[in-house]
Amino acid sequence: MRPITITTGQYGDLSFEEVCRTMSEIGYDGLEIAVASHLDVRRFCAEEDYRRQIQETLDRYHLKVWALGAHLAGQCVGDNWDPRLDNFAPNELAGKPDEIRAWAIEEMKYVAKAAQLIGAKVVTCFMGSPIWAWWYSFPQTTREMIDAGYARIKELWTPIFDVFDQCGVKFALEVHPTEIAFDYYSTKKLLEVFDYRPTLGINFDPSHLLWQGVDPALFLRDFADRIYHVHMKDVKVRLDGRAGILGSHLDFGDLRRGWNFVSLGHGNVNFDDITRELNAMGYEGPLSVEWEDSGMERMYGAKEAYEFTRKMNFEPSHVAFDAALKTE
Repeated sequence: MRPITITTGQYGDLSFEEVCRTMSEIGYDGLEIAVASHLDVRRFCAEEDYRRQIQETLDRYHLKVWALGAHLAGQCVGDNWDPRLDNFAPNELAGKPDEIRAWAIEEMKYVAKAAQLIGAKVVTCFMGSPIWAWWYSFPQTTREMIDAGYARIKELWTPIFDVFDQCGVKFALEVHPTEIAFDYYSTKKLLEVFDYRPTLGINFDPSHLLWQGVDPALFLRDFADRIYHVHMKDVKVRLDGRAGILGSHLDFGDLRRGWNFVSLGHGNVNFDDITRELNAMGYEGPLSVEWEDSGMERMYGAKEAYEFTRKMNFEPSHVAFDAALKTE
């Protein structure tokens, strides 16, 4: 059975000890540790005592780590600066675009080293995008502008991926609006730009695909060899004639929105199809709950999401269902 883990970012206000205790009591096998919330990667790389403290806490609650999450730092690598990025970087760098990018590049290298030290084979992450603001192509956007944006991402991330290779760690991009790869064809182009470098794969999250109109199961099938990690997250789409898919600048959780992230099993994602695709491709990595639901108490949600994921975590059959009907 695939291990069931949970991302810690949505519980970032709790101590690492409290997160470990709570998730262990629910039944989770491990954590996808959000480094912005629960792991100082530079300290982890430098201080043996700190590494021992983190590992002892994990061991005490019988939890393992298959992946680290470094979404916020990763966003700062590839984005063109605006004031929102100040929230993702150290306070003293606020308003300093070049310094924020330099910090993020070094931070991602430390993340790779920390993943190696903790025994995680994958880092889930964002990459940012210098061209996301042009997604609608008006004012008119030329092909040369788009190609230059992908080239810039390759320039920025190649030295980081070199460190990932040295550490034996894979990078799993969460395909997501605001990223250089946000849907099917932008993902295909990104992999082509990097010449299908094995370092770069996908953190599959169906919730970001479905509301765009992309079939998550087909996405899995076509990118099967690049699925390095899986997020379990659901989305409810309700286009009622007023709401559209662009969100109307309404906050997540606002019931007027055309779609909202919801706890597992409360949305429109077909997880049966997803499990069958994962079985067909032989994926044996973790199913990592990324719990996001502004309309539900989060501890109730964490428990409910664990139970849902366990139910959906079925193995493939190793015999044909009608094999017993055969005669000599």
